[in-house]
Amino acid sequence: MTLSTSPLATSKPRVALFDLDHTLLPLDSDHAWGEFTIALGWTDATVFKQRNDHFYAQYQTGTLNVHDYVRFATEAVRQQGPERAQEAHAAFMREVIEPAIQPQARALLRQHQQAGDAVVIVTATNEFVTRPIARALGVDELIAVALERTSGPDGPGWITGGILGVPSFRDGKVTRVAAWLAERGWDWDSAHTTFYSDSMNDLPLLERVNHPVATNPDTRLRALAEARGWPVLDLF
Repeated sequence: MTLSTSPLATSKPRVALFDLDHTLLPLDSDHAWGEFTIALGWTDATVFKQRNDHFYAQYQTGTLNVHDYVRFATEAVRQQGPERAQEAHAAFMREVIEPAIQPQARALLRQHQQAGDAVVIVTATNEFVTRPIARALGVDELIAVALERTSGPDGPGWITGGILGVPSFRDGKVTRVAAWLAERGWDWDSAHTTFYSDSMNDLPLLERVNHPVATNPDTRLRALAEARGWPVLDLF
């Protein structure tokens, strides 16, 4: 079965960009990680859940302040320290993420990889949560929210709660992808870009690429995609 909705082959280098949450995964990894930390007893269950759900609702409506959210979302990790945080994330991968990865998502990624496309996950979730997920999906290239770290004599230390550089959120995804292309000597004109996303938050990048694909789209994005004649892919 062919899952891709890509156009005909082009002589330009092809880049396949993928949102992560609700696009390649049938869940929100950042929200799920927050729930996982509650189960570990790292946070006050009632207070954290209320704030986590509040931020998630803001994300869905496009009103999220990403800096405020990242400070909140990384607070428990910062308090636990790198060793305990990494151990917990490994358990999170085993118990939550790996069982949620669908064969359809793997097949779509492999289809682009086998076609010789550069495959990149572009997510508004931070790199601590998403780097192991990208590896589990077999994707080396990840553009995620980069986390600021303390500096010391032996190099970077532990995360501070701040964001390093431009967050890959809304218009920031366009900026970060443009920088990624430039690092390879490409730009929007010299590469053929496809972007899969479920969310209206990703409209700036969907409008910038050559080939937008509304994937498991929310109600607003589905309506917009249908109005504009964009492909709609219900992966799950």
